[in-house]
Amino acid sequence: MQSLKNISRRTKIKKRLYEFALVTFLVLNVLSYVGVYVLTHFSSPTHWAIGLSRPNSSKLPTSIGLEYTTQRISINQTEWLETWFIPAQNATPRGTVLLFPGNGGSKAKQLLAPAQVFHSLGYDTLLVDFRGVGGSSGDTTTLGVRESKDVALAVSYAQRSNFNRPFVLYGVSMGSAAILKAIAHEKVNPDAVILELPFARLLDTVRSRLRAIRVPTFPIAEMLVFWGSVQHGFDGFAHNPVAYASQVRCPTLLFHGKLDPWTNLAEIDQIFQNLPSFKQLVIFPNTGHSLLVTIDKELWQRSIDQFLRAI
Repeated sequence: MQSLKNISRRTKIKKRLYEFALVTFLVLNVLSYVGVYVLTHFSSPTHWAIGLSRPNSSKLPTSIGLEYTTQRISINQTEWLETWFIPAQNATPRGTVLLFPGNGGSKAKQLLAPAQVFHSLGYDTLLVDFRGVGGSSGDTTTLGVRESKDVALAVSYAQRSNFNRPFVLYGVSMGSAAILKAIAHEKVNPDAVILELPFARLLDTVRSRLRAIRVPTFPIAEMLVFWGSVQHGFDGFAHNPVAYASQVRCPTLLFHGKLDPWTNLAEIDQIFQNLPSFKQLVIFPNTGHSLLVTIDKELWQRSIDQFLRAI
């Protein structure tokens, strides 16, 4: 009789543990789904909605002494990309630089400072807002996946508009990942690429952000990537800039902050080693995941100028 009671007790304990594990699993999935939604949707200050504050373009090129024109690239009847075209200061431009922001950034927030340097070096510049930010349509981000199509659209637009060559693509963080994916999957063929603070793999960068806030990475990182993939219709586990880098056939300049908490030197080296053509790596020793032109403008500009003169 005592043996039967013990068996019954163990059965009840196992059942409760199973129920607890199931409830925990369901709660984690619900939290992951909601978390991904919040982190990949932008809301306007004038309209209540769940999501991050929408990056805007309140600052204009004229505020730093640059003349510009606003141009729209049509995607379809209801979607567009907004751009700023800033002509070079000299009569014969050295080429055209197309600039793409990082996640949560816009052309006003992240691209004016680097554009000012490219302008001083004699280049036309086209500053691009990805869908969901600034003056472009939409309200979501896909961390470089759909944005790779925006890169391809901007390059096609530059070609149709007979902008001055060579075409140089410059991206910050997510913008770099979008450029690499555009080259690998959208058949974009620029003349040179400048990648600033790229991440190596989407899953790894999600893990690094969870570690930074002391949240267990497994299985939460996998859940976040899974639900992000479901919500936005792509395979986030395959979003891999390290692999994309092997398809780059043009000269590439890679910038990294040594103290970057999101992407370590080993991961940056994986991207660098996979680049098959002429390449340069510049490490900024005293900073992390920051807009590098604002940290050490002299090193940033000198590296850019030397690289562009060498291609």
